[in-house]
Amino acid sequence: MSDLPQAYAACEQALRAGDRDRWLASLFVPAQHRPHVHALYAFSHEVARAREAVSDPRLGEIRLQWWREVIEGGRETEAQANPLSQALLDTIVKFNLPRSALVNLIEARRFDLYDDPMPSLNDLEGYCGETCSALFRLCAIVCAGGRDPGGGEVAGHAGCAYAMAGLLRALPWQVARGQCYLPGDVLSRHGALVEAATAGLDSPALREALADLRARIRFHLKAARAGLAQIPEEIRPVFAPLAFVEPWLKAMEKRGYEPFRTLIDPPQWRLQWALARWPGRLPR
Repeated sequence: MSDLPQAYAACEQALRAGDRDRWLASLFVPAQHRPHVHALYAFSHEVARAREAVSDPRLGEIRLQWWREVIEGGRETEAQANPLSQALLDTIVKFNLPRSALVNLIEARRFDLYDDPMPSLNDLEGYCGETCSALFRLCAIVCAGGRDPGGGEVAGHAGCAYAMAGLLRALPWQVARGQCYLPGDVLSRHGALVEAATAGLDSPALREALADLRARIRFHLKAARAGLAQIPEEIRPVFAPLAFVEPWLKAMEKRGYEPFRTLIDPPQWRLQWALARWPGRLPR
């Protein structure tokens, strides 16, 4: 459609305003594929903010259901009137993306609407897989021109590393809205209580649990980086967001860090420096 360029421009604008880190990392993606990556990330950001956009979980359910119906082929008129959904649907068709992965991402985001605790590390990694690993995988398909380029295991580890680190960064915001993504089994293993973490109560036991989670994140990060050499060069730029994970973790390990108070928000120049050292190749 004639307004597709404007739709893709709106996706980039939404991404740049709402998810600066992924927008910066998207600069690694070749120019011809970048608008489609923006569409995928803008969609992800839109469904991720369902809880903060509404005052009642039921309204959040309606928003997520709308996106599900759009992806499954419904609400055509409404979808074409929304620039984010218009660009997303165009990307799905052009690259024959699996709609089931996008539907699963939406379903996983229903967890965000409520205050239920995260039961276990396995549940947390499953959540990260459906909300973040799937995005890495879809962007890889885009950069491969619509074919399956492999790299599913790398995407799995990358999604867990990036999303888990992001959730630890977000602890101050989570506590402010009475939510906790820290897995219950990891907390209990160190003698920490989910209720205390949800209330924003710091303790030595909580610090031990967080150190355990950072070690798990580094495990996934190491596995993802090791796998980069085994995947096609054309899809490696997709994994540039991983450049931010280690700086985030180091910031959490500095003296004076308070899990429920310290905002992990490095300046843009530091993020650009991390990207400059990333092993993926910049697009020409």
